[in-house]
Amino acid sequence: MALCLCSVVYRWEQGRRLFQGQVRPVCPRRTVVTGGSDGIGKAYAFELAGRGLNVVILSRTKDKLDRVALEIGETTGQKVKVIVADFTEDDMYEHIEENLKGLNISVLVNNVGILPSHIPCKFLQTKDLEQRITKVINCNVKALVKMCQIVLPGMEKRGKGVIVNISSGVASVPSPMYTMYCASKVFVERFSQGLQAEYKAKRVMIQAVAPFGVSTPMTGYQKSNMVTLTAEDFVRTSLEYLQAGDKTYGSICHTVLGWMVQAVPQQILHSETMQDSLLEYVKKRVGT
Repeated sequence: MALCLCSVVYRWEQGRRLFQGQVRPVCPRRTVVTGGSDGIGKAYAFELAGRGLNVVILSRTKDKLDRVALEIGETTGQKVKVIVADFTEDDMYEHIEENLKGLNISVLVNNVGILPSHIPCKFLQTKDLEQRITKVINCNVKALVKMCQIVLPGMEKRGKGVIVNISSGVASVPSPMYTMYCASKVFVERFSQGLQAEYKAKRVMIQAVAPFGVSTPMTGYQKSNMVTLTAEDFVRTSLEYLQAGDKTYGSICHTVLGWMVQAVPQQILHSETMQDSLLEYVKKRVGT
């Protein structure tokens, strides 16, 4: 255990030094963040703008986008472009591509994602299941692939770039009550790892980031602590792991939690008792 922890610390320090030493050449001009008006996406937009990049943020609500753009501009002095896009639909990618045309995009953060249900539940108990299936696949899977299709050619041509794809710690193991969400995040990880193998020689870094608890609207703004991090703290930490491999949990505490979850026998994690306990815990945390 101590050896594993030392390995994580070493990789964190390696990633921190490499990132600090290559901020300008790796990320010289523009970053694109999907789901950039809230939570982790907003935190990435702020953090990368603070490091000298102009920002493009995409989300479905223009008022929120405009407010965040104003905040980023006033706080960092960087230029911010907004693109209204509802990623639960699938008819806006020509619009996105047109708005990104001609931009030197150095960083893409595929953050946008949704839960099938606010409260964890079994697959067939999901409200409006047919609609939710389509929305989850569009938002959690198709959006990531299409954004890579739009942005990656420019990175390949320039011979540099960074793509960060937000997965989830729940994808570490099969997760009952989060089955559809978990499966969509497994796709994020495998797609990221395969894509990194394909384009590493082109000096494009592609990484899946798999956080556990982060205090965001999706998690009901859970109170932050040693394990549940604020979005800002998580993003700052995760960027230190940028060159530490094709998948990271984004922080030491989440890495250790990932080890612990994977060490628990699946018959315990998948028991009806555990599923009932999870449901009760989440209901209490979100106040329902």
